[in-house]
Amino acid sequence: MTRREFIAVGALALSTRARAACDFDKISTPYKLGKNVLSASGEDGAFDKVSVDGPFVFHHHGAYYMTFIAFDGIGYQTGLASSSDLVNWNKEGCILKRDPNSPTLKYNAAMSWILRENGLYSRGELLKVGGYYWAAYHAYPNQGLEQGAAVIGLCRSKDLRNWIVDPPCLKPQDGAGWERGGLYKPCLLRHKGRYYIFYNAKNQTTWPWREQTGVAFSDDLEHWTRYSGNPVISNGGPGSPDEIFASDPCVLKNGREWVLYYYGFDAKGVARDLAATSPDLFHAEKCSQILIDVGSKGAVDSKYAHKPSVIQFKHDLYHFYCAVSSDSGREIRGISVARSRPW
Repeated sequence: MTRREFIAVGALALSTRARAACDFDKISTPYKLGKNVLSASGEDGAFDKVSVDGPFVFHHHGAYYMTFIAFDGIGYQTGLASSSDLVNWNKEGCILKRDPNSPTLKYNAAMSWILRENGLYSRGELLKVGGYYWAAYHAYPNQGLEQGAAVIGLCRSKDLRNWIVDPPCLKPQDGAGWERGGLYKPCLLRHKGRYYIFYNAKNQTTWPWREQTGVAFSDDLEHWTRYSGNPVISNGGPGSPDEIFASDPCVLKNGREWVLYYYGFDAKGVARDLAATSPDLFHAEKCSQILIDVGSKGAVDSKYAHKPSVIQFKHDLYHFYCAVSSDSGREIRGISVARSRPW
């Protein structure tokens, strides 16, 4: 066998393993709603004046809820919306606000995940630990859109409206070179008595940077250890859809394997949702297919279709994502949804 033939066989085997690792029919949501289900208010002084972003959807007390990250021109704050059908949403206000007296939350308070059932096909019910609902947030140190190297911390609540915010538990300066530029969206889960935070991070604060996804674990929600094999989702090679970013993890359990939904950003500046699977939360195999691609000109997601949050409703998967368009010359950033069954 020649060297070229050997490389070709190896590439085919790798591609076959990637396809085999993904039961794509059980995790994909190819049918877009085609419109935003949550949009910025545009109201002066409102916490969501400029944009809404970063959905996290869950079931609680007989209804579905979504936390979302809102930007008002100063920094991020966290909102809550409710729904009975996952299409029509009612905003319920800001639940995690900036705190001018806090060194961490002075400009930003972006909650990204609340501890919930792990099952991809579960209802996504929230879980309590010690009488509290636990969530993970990230916060940037400066005013503006994602300015400075962000940290990750935990907060807890008994009613989802009033939160006790703990100091950061993961800081970029404590990590490896791939995360020294700052930490992004945390995904908090519990499995077999241990807690995990999946998160993406960038290697430097100045553009051009690269983003990849890693994981840290804890037995007590207080002391955290980064996995020595990080990042668990690395950037792909030249021409791949995640060549520049492999970001915003949404980690759920599908039978015996884990599905790591994430988004990729390529060298052409296109962001789209992707997936990988893992048997153990540490070793991931990327799926070869694109889950949510950008739309055509004029679509709500003509620029980006990224930042996944997936939940089951009436046996269908609903895949929420940040939809971004800029066809009008101004970037419009909202939240849309696709599902596993046609509308």
